[in-house]
Amino acid sequence: MLPFQIDENQHLEDTRELIRKNIAMLEARVDQVHQETEELNDRITPRDRELNSQMSQQLTIANALLAHTRNLLRKNVTAFPAPYFGRIDYREEKTGSEEVYYIGKNGIQHNDRIVVVDWRAPLAKVYYENELGKSSYEVPEGDPIRIDLVQKRTFDIENGTMNGWYDSDVAANDELLVKYLAKHKDAVLNDIIATIQKEQDLIIRKDPYHNLIVQGVAGSGKTTVALHRISHILYNYAHRYQPEHFLIIGSSDILLTYIASGLPDLDVNGVLQRRMDLFFQEELYEDWKDSFEIIPESSANAYKCHLPFALALDKWLEKAWLRLLRPRPVVDEELGEILSRDQVYDLLNYRRDWSLKRIENLLNQTLEGRVKMLTDVTSDAAVFKKMRALRTKKLKEYGKYYHNLENWNDVRYIYQLFLKDYSETQGIDTSETMTRVSLGQLSVYDLAALVLIRHYFTEDEPAPVFGQIVIDEAQDFGEAIYYYLKKLQKDCYFTIMGDVSQNIHFEMGMNDWQAMTKAIFKEERDEFYRLQKSYRNTIEISRFAGRILQKAITDQDAGTYQIEPVIRHGDPVKTVRVKENQMIAEAEGFFDKAVLNGHRTGALICRNQETAEELREILMVMHPEWFRDAAAEKEEAPGFNLRVLAVRDAKGLEFDAVLLWETDTENYPDDPKNAKLLYVGVTRALHVLELLSSHEMTKLVAEN
Repeated sequence: MLPFQIDENQHLEDTRELIRKNIAMLEARVDQVHQETEELNDRITPRDRELNSQMSQQLTIANALLAHTRNLLRKNVTAFPAPYFGRIDYREEKTGSEEVYYIGKNGIQHNDRIVVVDWRAPLAKVYYENELGKSSYEVPEGDPIRIDLVQKRTFDIENGTMNGWYDSDVAANDELLVKYLAKHKDAVLNDIIATIQKEQDLIIRKDPYHNLIVQGVAGSGKTTVALHRISHILYNYAHRYQPEHFLIIGSSDILLTYIASGLPDLDVNGVLQRRMDLFFQEELYEDWKDSFEIIPESSANAYKCHLPFALALDKWLEKAWLRLLRPRPVVDEELGEILSRDQVYDLLNYRRDWSLKRIENLLNQTLEGRVKMLTDVTSDAAVFKKMRALRTKKLKEYGKYYHNLENWNDVRYIYQLFLKDYSETQGIDTSETMTRVSLGQLSVYDLAALVLIRHYFTEDEPAPVFGQIVIDEAQDFGEAIYYYLKKLQKDCYFTIMGDVSQNIHFEMGMNDWQAMTKAIFKEERDEFYRLQKSYRNTIEISRFAGRILQKAITDQDAGTYQIEPVIRHGDPVKTVRVKENQMIAEAEGFFDKAVLNGHRTGALICRNQETAEELREILMVMHPEWFRDAAAEKEEAPGFNLRVLAVRDAKGLEFDAVLLWETDTENYPDDPKNAKLLYVGVTRALHVLELLSSHEMTKLVAEN
């Protein structure tokens, strides 16, 4: 009878013994397959690969088998210290069978028997989302399976030792969750799968055929949820999606590096990552002949960042496209009607997504075929000679009949035509943008607009379309960017993660989601989620950040979302003012204390990049042991790792101990824009936070 009575300590040891056997077996298999692959590779010469496809195919299969075996070995090695974190006991209503399953970060099998269920498997959803009692879980593209859930248990296992377990109606109850969150950053990342909450799991497991917009407060796990969603889709929809079908877009190289570091642990490899501006730059390469410089967008040109500009550009381009390709018959004095208006219309009607260049090529090819048909030769020699001469003449005459592209082959020129028209019709000064475009100085918004123009007029072939695009820190970009993306990637599904409270670009970025949800992602397959609970900061840091955020709220800024912190207490936030010549010593003391308290990651966050670079050079000389490369972080005893960076580059990152540098009235004036900037810096801290200044402390924290 359920629940099954199991000696949990013995079960853990038995499971680890099976994994130990798996590891020994897989290590031997890896050695064997590796040796066989090497021998096969030595036997096959480059000439063999060209002439003998069978031998090349054997080598491809051998390499794939080796990679698969190594991956299984990695999973078992990773699982050995803590094979699972959850258990479910249930009765299946249809069959009456009684089942008990253990849930872990890695699915483990032994002799074709499931020992641990992978967290991504449909069954694992029961652990994360279902309450005790009658419920069901869904199998991708299958009928729901109805069950009676009798027990849900969460384990606390470290290095092969059972510290205890908790029976609960929800996954990862607060007691265990707070214990995980109290650890240093590296430990939290390792344990996150065990503590995924129901509201996060709903997003992760949503089928891939939806566009998702997720508003998540600082520390709500947006990046983690996005990466787990990729892993879940690849695991459950392998017949539809491969890693190369995914694209992760971020606003900075630092953020993308941080994201990339978490992918291998989730069994995700080969997913493309791009900074937003570089994504559009690559899309433009085919048409761009001159060198150009990518520049930040100016707040004076914020009009380009928002939806009205993108809509106006798209409408203007479509009108120009239709005007240049309006259906009209092609009539010749000698041949008569070569192409009727209806024939031209039919060609255009099914190719509304084609560029002017592609359609003109098609129309010219069609004209060529029609001319050849109308001048088809006969058996009569005299007629034959006459028609061949006529054919040659008419092919030359109509070879480039459609040639509007000669005046519409420069995307930059077309963009300037639109900017001039937009200025005249909307009364907006576009002169600065026009000057910069002529000099080849382009912002991400200019690049995106040029790619849309290329799509309408000059592309030779359609740009590659991804199956899934994931965008992190989405609030860094105005809604115009998302209009362009959706227009250019019609068959793609988007997962868009952001927090409007962290929009440090203010005039240019996303201050609310209304335009996105009402005008761009507004179909039945589009869904909006909120993650308002923060798992990153202590209560003290969350409340401190919340008071700063209150000062960022304006009448127009209706999209600000408050943090609901998990109950985890820590040290009070400190605001410290010292003399200018004591600043470095205060920073040394702060991070020395962090090291002594066992913290592994720290950040010194500055107002700008120049200050960050200067301080990094000073501290690297004074404390080189605090600065280690990424490989060192994975060592068994990693020590302490310090990052010195500008606040704009800190978005999306988190650290055990954070020191904010020169948080004075000059660097952080008392206004909504700087309140959001300071809020970003403050919410990077997991456990310890200090604001340091040699001048009057910013009034944004005066009441804190």
